[in-house]
Amino acid sequence: MTRYPGLVVADVTPPGWLAVEARWVNRAVHLDGLDFLPGDTMIEYFSPVARYNAFAVHAPDGTLRGWYANVAHPATLDPATDPPTLVWHDLYLDLVVLPDRTIVVRDHDELAESGLECSDPGTHAHILAAEADLLRLARAGEFPFRRG
Repeated sequence: MTRYPGLVVADVTPPGWLAVEARWVNRAVHLDGLDFLPGDTMIEYFSPVARYNAFAVHAPDGTLRGWYANVAHPATLDPATDPPTLVWHDLYLDLVVLPDRTIVVRDHDELAESGLECSDPGTHAHILAAEADLLRLARAGEFPFRRG
């Protein structure tokens, strides 16, 4: 489990979505043209309903580096912790979306190796449906892949 601090921010998101601002403090990571560098700001979008979340990654000067989206179970808030903890469970597939709308789907190999198609066909179908939703939104430049 990865933990890091974030701050809920006022943002123009659809009803029911939560926007969290966080700082990238880990080592530099380079994923299919999207760089996460120490000091970058991420605006992370979570929903208690949608089966995905997305992070808009910005350089320290505000330049958009791109988006990283996770197919995931809907997010939940654990009010028993202080401060409350946002919890989400990743489900194999990820998308990298660059500012020029280049899209890379990551980790189909991990999904295939998981055996979910046979062991849990319902979850497998939800993962593929969420991937299709993310691809449609990314291609159209719709939330959460809108330039702010």
